Amino acid sequence: MIKNILKWLTIVSALLVLGGLASVWYIGAWGILLPSHTHESVPPEVPASVKSPALLLFTKTNSFRHKGAIAAGKVLFEKMTADQNWSMFHTENSAVFNAQDLSRFEVVVFHNATGDMLSDEQQLVFQHWLEQGGGWLGIHAAADGSHKDWPWYIENLVGAKFTAHTMGPQIQTARVVNELPDHPVMAEIEQEWMHEEEWYSWEESPRSRGFTVLARVDEDSYSPVVKLMTIDRDLRMGDHPVVWSRCVGNGRSIYSALGHQAEAYQQPQYQKLLENAVRWAMDVRPCLKAPSVPWGTYQP
Repeated sequence: MIKNILKWLTIVSALLVLGGLASVWYIGAWGILLPSHTHESVPPEVPASVKSPALLLFTKTNSFRHKGAIAAGKVLFEKMTADQNWSMFHTENSAVFNAQDLSRFEVVVFHNATGDMLSDEQQLVFQHWLEQGGGWLGIHAAADGSHKDWPWYIENLVGAKFTAHTMGPQIQTARVVNELPDHPVMAEIEQEWMHEEEWYSWEESPRSRGFTVLARVDEDSYSPVVKLMTIDRDLRMGDHPVVWSRCVGNGRSIYSALGHQAEAYQQPQYQKLLENAVRWAMDVRPCLKAPSVPWGTYQP
């Protein structure tokens, strides 16, 4: 009798463990438990049909994987590039970050790319390409905490250290404010709109480090906290940007913290913002820094 009970307890425990592991994989969190440090050495074949202007969509995830968002964003970028007569190439092969292949692209998009994505050599190739006039767009997890071991990237493209995202609840609807409606990235976008998101917070505002803030979230319109078991943490920043840009050498960088869920890529305002961002990043003219609105003085 006791042996049978122990047998069934073992089976139930094993099923619970397997179920838990399956859940971790399903939500894309496997890479957090077991982050990868794989860097490909053989580049993918970029088709001859990829002609300028061209966009490189990079979705490699050596940490958390936003499955739904990555798939939805890929569909959006495919439609966007087709509508605008731009070329697009999608890959998760880091070996594409070589001088010859990168020279074929005007813009690189890190679409929810996470973790230790590139080798040291690949990082340097990307850095040189960007500083010589390339354009970079980072989306959501492209600025999460998984990139902490790439100092140049954090300092020059992200501009702030990630702290946490909302958990209590995780997904909330908040008011996004367009701070620079005259900037090309924010053109034809409403002065403010409601957006459902997993809201990121950082140790400091990139505005304080010279980045141009294009949009911010109104912290009074949602609950910027982490409430999880015994954790009760306030994530308020005061000045809380969600879209910002910067000139990097002769290149252009822009980051958007929006885009955790697949639904974000069906929102008209966000679709327009991403299209504008790609167009701005593609611009080969000298990048001129646009001044941010000083924090605390903005009037909608």
